[in-house]
Parts: sequence; C-alpha cells; structure tokens
Amino acid sequence: MAVRQITGRRLNQYAENYVVFDLETTGISTAEDSIIEISAIRVKGHEPIAEFTALVNPGTHIPAGATRVNGITDEMVKGAPCLREVLPDFLSFIEGEILVGHNIQSFDLLFLYRAAQELLEREIVNDYVDTLYMARACLPQLGRHRLTDISAYFNIGTEGAHRALNDCIMNQQCYEHMGKLPKAEEAEVCPKCGGVLRRRSGRFGDFYGCSNYPQCRFTRNV
Repeated sequence: MAVRQITGRRLNQYAENYVVFDLETTGISTAEDSIIEISAIRVKGHEPIAEFTALVNPGTHIPAGATRVNGITDEMVKGAPCLREVLPDFLSFIEGEILVGHNIQSFDLLFLYRAAQELLEREIVNDYVDTLYMARACLPQLGRHRLTDISAYFNIGTEGAHRALNDCIMNQQCYEHMGKLPKAEEAEVCPKCGGVLRRRSGRFGDFYGCSNYPQCRFTRNV
C-alpha cells in the first residue's frame, strides 16, 4: 500500500512574499515523463529580487512533441546537469516560501513531489497558490484561463511563452494584477487547510465545502 506524501496546502491569497516557479518537461505524464527545465523567481514585497533557472538533462530523448511546445532539444540539454544535481539547489531556493504557479496542483508540483521523493527521499511541504484556480475566480468572463489568456487580458507580453523563466515572469505579473482585483479577496478561506470554500448542494440543502476535497473534508452550513 502506497504511503501518502505530506504536501503543502493550496492557499487562496495575495501574498507579499513568494516564489513563482515553472517546469518544462518531456511530456504530460507526471508519473513517467521527466523535467528538462526548471525556473523560479523569488519575490519580496511584491518585487522580484532573485532568479533561478537551469536546463536539465533527462538522460532520455526529448520527444518532438515536447520540443514543438517548449523549443528545448536534445542538443540544448546535452551538457546540462541531471536533475539529481539541480534539484537540491532548487529546493534551497524555495525553502520556506509560498509557491506560486499556473496549474501547479495538477502538474508541476506532481513532478516535483515525485522527483524529490525518488532522488532525495525528501518531501516538499511548501504551501502554494495555483493561479489557474485564482484566475477562474477572478476572471470568470474569460473563456479560457491559460497563462497566455490571462497575460493577454492584462496586456502582458507573451513572447517566449513555454520556456520556464519566461512563464515565471509572465505569471508573476499576472498574479500581482489578479491579487489587486476585488474578487481575489472575496473568496472565503477554509479554516482547516487554507483552501477556498465553495457553495454546494447536498441531500440536506446547501452548504460550504472546501475546494481541496477529498483531502480536506471541512464543511459549514450556509
């Protein structure tokens, strides 16, 4: 029986200090594909103060489909360090910080959790803000909530999208814009785990339930 990893909580807040991060990978399988680029920007007082970026040699061929998305080729990573060398430096960079990223709950963090456990026997317990969920709450008028869609809404340049550091730069600006929107502050936070409370209907009427269900089962009567 697999042991459940200890992870951080998904938060719904506009943080003053955080690290925004992004990964590029060989594919979309969080169980089988590999990280080929990892980047992050440390932010203090809403201002970027430091960057981390590294190409990673996955030790396998990068599929053409992945290269079409992120532009990273086998030749580009040939002399790059492996993830076992890069990951400790990245974990030091994010230590103790709230993480911010787009669709990280379902994608980037799963790659990191797996890599940290397999390579270093470590768990990543940073709390995090997923800007995909934030955008859906703040910008319901948008038909889609990709990072490029949100950037276009705020007139943020999207040149170089799908390279990790460029996506970090875009997302950091998007997060700052969304954090100042009234709706970003209105969502009620779960007192148990820090997730967002959503109004739902059940057998006995409406109630508020945590968006981190089933990991968090907090409920409150309407």
